[in-house]
Amino acid sequence: MPELSQETERARASALFGLAEVTGPSMVPTLYHGDQLVVQYGARLRPGDVIVLRHPFQQDLLVVKRIAERRDGGWWVRGDNAYAGGDSTDYGTVPDELVLGKVRLRYRPRRPAQRSPLALVRWALSAARPVPRVRSVRSVRSASRRLRAR
Repeated sequence: MPELSQETERARASALFGLAEVTGPSMVPTLYHGDQLVVQYGARLRPGDVIVLRHPFQQDLLVVKRIAERRDGGWWVRGDNAYAGGDSTDYGTVPDELVLGKVRLRYRPRRPAQRSPLALVRWALSAARPVPRVRSVRSVRSASRRLRAR
């Protein structure tokens, strides 16, 4: 995820929503590399929500993860891709002050290979989607498959 400048930080303090871009595979199949996200700052958080946070050890690095549960000291977060790593199993709980906001919407940009009329229609129907909260983090893979099937 891109680094936020001090100017962006000041704007975020007064804004309700912001934008972020996904880099890396840790949230596949829910989010893919290149997806654009609409983030709501200051939203109420619950387990199952997808959030943007500052990495606990590299605070200039932004991370997108799913909340697994509330624990002493903060939130336990996990990626939807169990093989990618880079979640609370590596760095422990995430304090509230490092959580920037909740992901509300993802926009999947069109790939250059999507040229046929059918491919363009399929992309147009699925490009912008809300990012839902899952009831059980264990069911993340099945929930993501249902989202892709729509």
